Amino acid sequence: MVIVLNASATPAQIEKLKQELENYGCSVWPTYGKFQTILGIVGDTGKLDRDYLLSKTYVEKVLSVQEPYKKANRTFHPENTVIEVGNQTIGGSQLAIIAGPCSVESKEQIINIAQEVKAAGAGFLRGGAFKPRTSPYSFQGMQEEGLELLQLARQATGLPIVTEIMSIKQLEKYSECIDIIQIGARNMQNFDLLKAAGQINKPILLKRGQSATIEELLMSAEYIMAGGNENVILCERGIRTFETYTRNTLDLSAVLAIKKLSHLPVIVDPSHAAGIWWMVEALSKAAVAVGADGLIIEVHQDPSNAKCDGQQSIKPERFASLMKSLREIARLENRAM
Repeated sequence: MVIVLNASATPAQIEKLKQELENYGCSVWPTYGKFQTILGIVGDTGKLDRDYLLSKTYVEKVLSVQEPYKKANRTFHPENTVIEVGNQTIGGSQLAIIAGPCSVESKEQIINIAQEVKAAGAGFLRGGAFKPRTSPYSFQGMQEEGLELLQLARQATGLPIVTEIMSIKQLEKYSECIDIIQIGARNMQNFDLLKAAGQINKPILLKRGQSATIEELLMSAEYIMAGGNENVILCERGIRTFETYTRNTLDLSAVLAIKKLSHLPVIVDPSHAAGIWWMVEALSKAAVAVGADGLIIEVHQDPSNAKCDGQQSIKPERFASLMKSLREIARLENRAM
């Protein structure tokens, strides 16, 4: 349920109404706007008397919400959420560009790439320290050493760092040293991990599972937000279809659907979607054109010798050229970079 209060509602009236609703066992999540206040009600709302609520002079509307996700729902929060990370933002008028290698391979590699993507205009550095791989014999990442090297790259460039978490036991360490914690597609429905992520005050980049529906992605976000952490960034990274030419099928319509259903920022991962380097630039441009709030792109100096996903990584010089094109598209869409 959503209760819309008009501008005449005083802080005392709002507080009294919140107390009444909580006495019925409901949780109340207020959103304060310039001209109205919106109360999102979570719980057994069947006990609430709609006519009684509407009888209050400062109550403008009482709306039922059918979707199972409440806190991620745009009805509860009409304005877009903007997440601040250091001096960068995700979800506002400025596009967030996250770039870097699939995995951290050495100190020289990660610092050099960080410097190059920053020079091209990226606002965040990505890099895998712990790598979930389909085969147990594939490179699993530099792990703890990889985390340390990411921090050195941050010190060298000032770029906030984004890396994937694998398990709950890593959460304390990650919350101390990582700026944005990524929960990958394979863990999108690891509900214990999602609940634990809800207990920390750190932005979470949640990737859509390869076979997940949009509602399932939003419900996974709801797990995090229900725990108290509302700093969630959603990521469309392609879904599994019958097509085998590309690694996945990029669902750009999901960006539009999610932004209609939810207030959370949505970014696109064209690298994992296509799995083919020469498609990354065109898909990046298309993502910005449909309204994505940002991109996460794999960049590597020597893709043919990369230890992970070199086939979908672009070189720094191509990334720099892509950034010039993205600035033009962003300008046409009244966005900044």
